Amino acid sequence: MRLSVIGCGYLGAVHAAVMASLGHEVIGVDIDSSQIESLAGGRAPFYEPGLKVLLEEGHASGLLSFTTDIAAVEGARIHFVCVGTPQQDGTNAADLRYLHRAIDDLIPHVNPGDVVVGRSTVPVGTASSLAERLSVLGVSLLWNPEFLREGHAVDDTLAPDRIVIGAPATTAGQAGIRTLREAYERLLAADVPLVLTGLETAELAKVAANAFLATKISFANAMAEIADATGADVVTLADAMGHDIRIGRKNLNAGIGFGGGCLPKDLRALAARASELKATVVERFLLNVDEINLRARTRLVDIVVDELGGSVQGRRICILGAAFKPQSDDVRDSPALEVAHHLRRRGAVVVVTDPAAVENARRHHPELRIVEEVDDALDDAEVILVLTDWPQFSQELSPKSVMERTPARTIIDGRNCLTAHEWIDAGWRYAAVGR
Repeated sequence: MRLSVIGCGYLGAVHAAVMASLGHEVIGVDIDSSQIESLAGGRAPFYEPGLKVLLEEGHASGLLSFTTDIAAVEGARIHFVCVGTPQQDGTNAADLRYLHRAIDDLIPHVNPGDVVVGRSTVPVGTASSLAERLSVLGVSLLWNPEFLREGHAVDDTLAPDRIVIGAPATTAGQAGIRTLREAYERLLAADVPLVLTGLETAELAKVAANAFLATKISFANAMAEIADATGADVVTLADAMGHDIRIGRKNLNAGIGFGGGCLPKDLRALAARASELKATVVERFLLNVDEINLRARTRLVDIVVDELGGSVQGRRICILGAAFKPQSDDVRDSPALEVAHHLRRRGAVVVVTDPAAVENARRHHPELRIVEEVDDALDDAEVILVLTDWPQFSQELSPKSVMERTPARTIIDGRNCLTAHEWIDAGWRYAAVGR
């Protein structure tokens, strides 16, 4: 099947490469010429395991191409819209300008019987207005939200834990579902769960999942405050809670909280939509989740200040981690970099390193000293902070070998990812959130 992907950022580039790997002819379109140049050359413009291989294979097979010319989408049976919907400046609401522009640009090049599939994350109610515009052209609109985890996006697209398809209850909507099911035939043949629903439920499926995940993480950090006040251990607490099948252990981790380009803005966008719908109690609840998450970062700063005797002025601090999560070079709303920024503003001499995000961190935070090698970050450090739980930090750093490379004897585990007793037994002072 010939497919188009409109918007070749993180979501679109991965989706285009994966659909080509499934045997479809895919044309990716974006207005960012530098990004298209990179993708057209088989180079991933961001760090994502497995993507480079898929791009190279797609180009070699002739099934994958990229362009800035929207007219190239003509002849495609399905048009996937994968543009970004960032947070608006000055408000919590989602910015839908790129989505509406994509639809405006696409409309002159669609034909009756085509299917437009939204994969962008949008406020509930967005799709129905777009569906009206497209239906007069004989084009059906479906909503097929993505559930990708950065660092696992290729696997999550090739082997998703569910496929959600929202469609209007019309003849055209049902025909669109049949066409999209044909495109996903290989995935569905592998018994991936399929959820068929209306447009509104499909829109909510993504933001509700992210808001729930954000709530779970923030709940763990709320319990970490109680643990710090009482002497309890939040990691053991999470283990105990995680055995409850109604709760589960995954993502029930306290620390410096969540960041990135999805959870924070999706949580706030859902709060903004709740406000528009006059669901004020829901809005307050979601904003409280956001507040707890942001507070987790300042609490970590307070721990560092306490460990250094009440002031960080002139103290040399090594920060291990810049990306908002491991297996990613994404530094958007990175808790690690916000902690680094706060400590620097208080007068600390901060040095940051990361296995993948050094370049992006330097670009977005030129005020920080960011180095490529762990040894350079450890040099002369008085305290070490682990703020992104890369395996290079959580599993591969040896307490004794680190002790040989730096005068620091205090390590602060901002992700509760280290084996505490190993560091303590080796002579380190170990501190963490909620422990």
